Amino acid sequence: MNPEAADLWQRTVQALATAQSLSTSDPDAAASRAYYAAFYAVSAWFTMSGTTFTRHSAVEAAVHRDLIKTGLSAADTGKAYSFLHNLRSTADYGGRMHVSSEEATEAVASAGLIVSEIRRLAAAQGTQLP
Repeated sequence: MNPEAADLWQRTVQALATAQSLSTSDPDAAASRAYYAAFYAVSAWFTMSGTTFTRHSAVEAAVHRDLIKTGLSAADTGKAYSFLHNLRSTADYGGRMHVSSEEATEAVASAGLIVSEIRRLAAAQGTQLP
């Protein structure tokens, strides 16, 4: 694994742990951290093959184009990523709209699904992620 991917994976693990710890006390922050756990995990995956992105929307598009449509991952992975991307907008920029506790719990579960899927994909290519 290259150093950039390793750094992104470390961020993945930290963001997911933070999201889990905040899910009941601060749903907005938990949803944001859950999104970033998924974002960092997917970014690490693409970085391992030399692909980087400059926009969050480009990462989401790549998930659907390169992971879901190719059959590398199930459609649930793409749905989970899109859910997190949309929920992050509410969490970070929602004004009076806020993420509910239930949505935060779903966000943490969705991030966990994506992190597990990236671990699986990496293992299939001979890379073990911590």
